[in-house]
Amino acid sequence: MRYYPIFLDITGKLCVVVGGGAVAERKVGVLLDCGARVEVVADRLTPALEALKQEGRIVHHDEAYQARRLSGAFLVIGATDSGAVNEAVSCDARALGALVNIVDHPERCGFVLPSVAARGDLVIAVSTSGRSPALAKRLRAELAARYGPEYDLLTGLLGRLREEVIAAGRPAGENRELFEAVVDSDILEHIRAGRWGEVKALIKRLTGVEMEVGPK
Repeated sequence: MRYYPIFLDITGKLCVVVGGGAVAERKVGVLLDCGARVEVVADRLTPALEALKQEGRIVHHDEAYQARRLSGAFLVIGATDSGAVNEAVSCDARALGALVNIVDHPERCGFVLPSVAARGDLVIAVSTSGRSPALAKRLRAELAARYGPEYDLLTGLLGRLREEVIAAGRPAGENRELFEAVVDSDILEHIRAGRWGEVKALIKRLTGVEMEVGPK
């Protein structure tokens, strides 16, 4: 089966994680990083999840799984060590029309989660369509080594530059040529070397935009 690759905006959306172990902890962390409202259904929590509960960052339902806890959920993750519970979570979530992921069981999923290498706003996702998480993990490590922190700086700079260029009111085709010229230039090498004067001059020469550059 092939999956449709998509990046979801889950800001403020209710996401329910069933399970309170180490795997659930990782899933909750990612959901919180993406701005979701997170509820956890579990009769026990890891110390890290307990800390998030005490801080008010998650809502904890201290009980065995019940289908009613999925009401209103946009996204559901089943992360228990019980096949029967995970199967129930999958069926109940699908019946409610929620997106559902059951850890390590792609056949029970409405979507699968990629292995991610992130550099700020630059997010590189790798998926084997659930066939080999170990391979996806290895590829993620290779990508993380290949794309270092300089790509975070470049992505942020390009985002600010895009706003400036679009605000000038040029035709879309002309803007695209400017963006591609900057990306295809040696700007990344200048960023790696910390030559911010060269970066500023390059942007001015290629786009006509004068902007402050450099790490914050």
